[in-house]
Formats: sequence, C-alpha cells, structure tokens
Amino acid sequence: MSKFSFAELNPDLILDAIESIGVYPESGLLALNSYENRVYQFKDEQQKRYVVKFYRPERWSNAQIDEEHSFSHELNQQGIPVVAPVTFEGTSLFEHQGYRFTLFPSVGGRMFELDNLDQLEILGRLLGRFHRVSQSQSFQHRNSINFEQEFMNARAELLTTELIPDYLKNTFFHDLDMLIERTLPLCETQYDAIRLHGDCHAGNILWQSHEEEEAQLVDLDDCLAGPAVQDIWMMLNGDRQQQLLQLDTIVSAYEEFQPFDHRQLALIEPLRARRMVNYMAWLSKRWSDPAFTRNFSWFATDKYWEEQVLAIKEQLSALAEPPLKLGY
Repeated sequence: MSKFSFAELNPDLILDAIESIGVYPESGLLALNSYENRVYQFKDEQQKRYVVKFYRPERWSNAQIDEEHSFSHELNQQGIPVVAPVTFEGTSLFEHQGYRFTLFPSVGGRMFELDNLDQLEILGRLLGRFHRVSQSQSFQHRNSINFEQEFMNARAELLTTELIPDYLKNTFFHDLDMLIERTLPLCETQYDAIRLHGDCHAGNILWQSHEEEEAQLVDLDDCLAGPAVQDIWMMLNGDRQQQLLQLDTIVSAYEEFQPFDHRQLALIEPLRARRMVNYMAWLSKRWSDPAFTRNFSWFATDKYWEEQVLAIKEQLSALAEPPLKLGY
C-alpha cells in the first residue's frame, strides 16, 4: 500500500470492515466532507445512525489514535460535549485489510455562527471546561506545537512542489523566509502546554438546541499539546475592533471555569502564520491523492500562488502590529 494512500478503499472493503465488528449497514454510504481521512455516514439494521472514519495510512501510530480516543472519553466522562468513538468490547480502533477505522455516533446540529456573540459566549464556557479537564494530565504520544520545526518541515515540503510558477519562486520563498524569521522571535512567549482540541474552527463545532442551547465539539483528529489560545484564536474574524469584542466575549466566559494567561494573546498572529504555512505544505504533501487534485484544483494555478505572496505580506504586516490586548 503506497504511503498515505486510499487507493484500495472501495465500497465493498468499507462494508466488509464495518461488518467485521458486528455492525450491519442497511443504508448506503454517504461520503462526508473529509479529505485527510475517509468518512462515511450510514444507518444500521436497527436504524441507528453511525459515522465510520478510516484513518489515513501512516499518518498516526496506533498509540496516538488510542490516545485521541481516550481523551474524548475522558472529556465525556467529565460532562464535556465532545463526540467520542463507539467502543466494542473495550476497543474503539479496528483494522481491516491494512486500513484502521473507528465508528462514531452520527450527531446532528447547525453550523456555528462566528459573528454570534451569544454563541461565542457559550463556546467560551465550553472551552474553559474543556481545558480545566485537559490540563489535569499530559499527552504521552500526541504531538506538541513546535513552531520552528513545523516551519522548517513545511518549507522543505514546499521546496519539493512543482506547482509554484517559476516567475514567483524567488519572491515566494524570499517572503516565506521573512515570515518565518519575523514569526519565530514572537513565539518565545512562555506558556504551559496543555492538551488541546487542536483544530477548533467553526466546522468542528455543532450548535444544538435542546432545553438549553449548547455547542458540541467534533473531530479530535488533530489534538495535540500547546497553548490554550490555540483553541480560541480561530474564532476571531473581522477587523481589530471586532476581534477584540469577540475575544473579550470568549475569554470572559472561559474564565468562569478556567484562568486564562493573557500573555498568550501575543501568540495569536504567530499561530495564524503557522496555520497558513502548514496548510500550503499539507496540500503539497497530499497532492498525489486524487481527492486533492479534484477538490483543490486551484492549488495548481498561478493565481493561487500570487494570492499566497500577497497573504504572506499581509501576515507580515499583522505580525508588526501590537498584539490584541484585553482591558482587564
């Protein structure tokens, strides 16, 4: 099996894998929006709805996946609304013909609204509760945020791509190097690394309305250790004043359950730069996967790389601005 490949993951294999653990799909498989892994929704013969996730080969070790699952269950046991995997006879990670997979309950909900301050307040309380539990122990197998190593790995990957047009290469790598050079000194803020969701953006939050409205977190596939602000900053959007209002709403609610180290606000723009560079490298690394060439075709266009040069320059300007600061 080629590295990172899903080439042999056909519908018959998927159904055989699910049935191998005693679950028998009645409906067809509905492919959900996931590119890193392969994710399908189905209904079994008892009319119970599930989501099955097949992990990308060679990305995580079994120990790392098991730790993700244990973290989800630990959060659930403490009353934190996180979608955790289904366990069969004490096991939640299974393997069939070289592919590792997990079943989750299918959970519905509305998209989270980033411009809704009421929802941001509820999310702030949820993250405060989440981090109060997560700080109680440390990961043993999952990754930790390492700005320098991640930047170097991403740069090395981007040097291998043939998609950057020749007329832009010098400018792109000059600006990329300047971004890395300007970002790294700003990452020296001291912080306590805690267990994080890691990829806490609007797409990984489901808004549910019961007796009380609440947010539910999904997809801990990228959970890792790092500063608490990593699970907050992607909620911020708009101009500086809008971001300050959003940040104040989230942090005020967060601090009802968990102290927040305001020094970490200086890491917001470095974390944004990290995500920007890692995203380009991720697309480059996965480009041999037909799902990526089909769904991210713009990655191979000159226009995309011209836009990235502009985005890097804009991020350099953002790094030069004073960090966001709350007035308390």
